[in-house]
Amino acid sequence: MTTSPFLSLCTADAIQHAAEQLKAGHVVAFPTETVYGLGADAMSESAVKRIYEVKGRPTNHPLIVHVSSINALDSWAQDVPEYAIELARSFWPGPMTLILKRTDLAMDFITGSQDSVGIRVPNHPIALELLKQFELLGGQGVAAPSANRFGHVSPTSAGAVVQEIGDYLDKGELILDGGASNVGIESTIIDCRNTLPIILQPGVITDEMIYSAIDIDLGVTGVLDVRVSGALEKHYAPMAKVILNQTPTQGQAFMALSSSKTPEGVHRISSPSDIIEFARNLYAAMRMTDELGFTELVVHLPEGPGIEAALFDRLSKASKGR
Repeated sequence: MTTSPFLSLCTADAIQHAAEQLKAGHVVAFPTETVYGLGADAMSESAVKRIYEVKGRPTNHPLIVHVSSINALDSWAQDVPEYAIELARSFWPGPMTLILKRTDLAMDFITGSQDSVGIRVPNHPIALELLKQFELLGGQGVAAPSANRFGHVSPTSAGAVVQEIGDYLDKGELILDGGASNVGIESTIIDCRNTLPIILQPGVITDEMIYSAIDIDLGVTGVLDVRVSGALEKHYAPMAKVILNQTPTQGQAFMALSSSKTPEGVHRISSPSDIIEFARNLYAAMRMTDELGFTELVVHLPEGPGIEAALFDRLSKASKGR
């Protein structure tokens, strides 16, 4: 990893300094259990503008507000259904984002001018401490998409953040190094604006887990009437072409569970032992494919109703390219 003047180990002093930089209107990249986020003060239009500039992200694409606890929910959302509160109690802190009707605190530059807002409490000690320190300084929430250029593979390490956006950062803008993300893919996004919850983006919080927590059937996704992170047809794509569930051939990179054999002449890029490790390693494997100069990555994804659905969502979008 190239040494970066923006990179900082996560000491208590570094986290405090990062919170101060956020409050001063700078962006800070920080670790979460899902992927690394690029954060800014959710109340500052100029700070949030920097997120869009650094990422090259369309300004009508809404951002998720990160807060330190469920207690902040009423500040950002109104008319919250009881099942949404139960979901929050069950899975926060954790890899779940709730889409709710916004309050006046959630302004157009956060929501993409929609009447809804996405809220999450991350389950990562550094992220939570950063949010708490920011709130002690008077902040109310940190807007944070993934810390990569728009449409690219989300970063799951500080080194990947440097590769993605290091050249776009200015003085005062930081990257906190908290090691590798434990989950490895973005949060489950659930639309909670209606009578029944609807999953807009699958993640490691699965359909079955949601039903077990609230004992309510999930609504069926029809015409998507809300824009959310990661909803575009093309996303999460490396430079290499991603090919799903085909037999790999000589000269291709290959990712599959360790129980699958590697054909002769094929470079095995990753051999996770189970589906949890598969999710954790997926984006790093995509990056490694590019770094090693391979032009094609074949991925064998096991079928299943759980995390497999989330991985298929990310891989199907990645397979369509940038």
